[in-house]
Amino acid sequence: MNSNSAYLRFWGVRGSYAAPYNSHMQVGGNTSCIEICADNHTLICDAGTGIIPLGNRLMKSKQNRELFIVLSHYHWDHINGLPFFVPAFSPDWKISILGPGDSPEDVAQAVGSQMKSPYFPVGTENWQAKIEYKTYPKHRFEFGPLTVRYQSVHHPGLTYGYQISVGGRIITYIPDNECMFMEKTLIQKGSKLNDEEKTYYDLMKDEEYESELELSRDADILIHDSQYTFSEYEQKQGWGHSCYLDTVQSALDANVKLLFLFHHDPAHDDKFMEEIRKDAEAIVQMSEKDMRCFVAREGMRIKIGNSSGA
Repeated sequence: MNSNSAYLRFWGVRGSYAAPYNSHMQVGGNTSCIEICADNHTLICDAGTGIIPLGNRLMKSKQNRELFIVLSHYHWDHINGLPFFVPAFSPDWKISILGPGDSPEDVAQAVGSQMKSPYFPVGTENWQAKIEYKTYPKHRFEFGPLTVRYQSVHHPGLTYGYQISVGGRIITYIPDNECMFMEKTLIQKGSKLNDEEKTYYDLMKDEEYESELELSRDADILIHDSQYTFSEYEQKQGWGHSCYLDTVQSALDANVKLLFLFHHDPAHDDKFMEEIRKDAEAIVQMSEKDMRCFVAREGMRIKIGNSSGA
């Protein structure tokens, strides 16, 4: 495969809810959705409102009418574009959908629930595409030139992070994750723990962090939750999202080449996001590592065969 033919595109970069405000349009207002395309195979990560314009574009393309959607979890900001995803209503398309669950029926139930009365008037039974719901016991599958593996991450409810390998490149997508959670908990509870409990928590902290880094270690591209500032995280610890400072540090520890801060808080306008970008870049520069750091922006397209081309 010619890896230069593969690309990644951001269609939605917000978390929590869409932010269609003039003050947010440089970064973008749609919720989580990215497209990875290689050798005429399209993998879509999450189905927030960003999947709506992606679906409209796919309907106009002449490419293969088959795609695969992987969902990190079923919170609304990651699935509420599905009722408006036009390819699902077209008989020309074959769509596979993977998400958290023990069986394909679990995935079907979770996806279909938001499209039932009283929440929505048109259910998944009205989809005309050939829909296949998927689960994989070994948490690994192949889709054309793409090899995908996934594992649970730290977010309320069962939530997956994904590692996608294509053309010798590794892309890790972890849109909702509270990194360093156990370490933060240990700091918070430290004075109340006896020596035995501290030892136990230290072991748990190290094990959790190693597991966390394993999915993103040596990734060419890491797309990771960075929703909160330091002060916001102090107020919302345990909510399942990361402080961008911790995201940057975790990426450095994992030897990531290219980091995209993602799942931006809808309260953070373009000016605010620029300050976050500058601060994150300063941290990287002080580390003296070669990692590059960007704020994920809607519409941004990256050649996977040239990860320095962002």
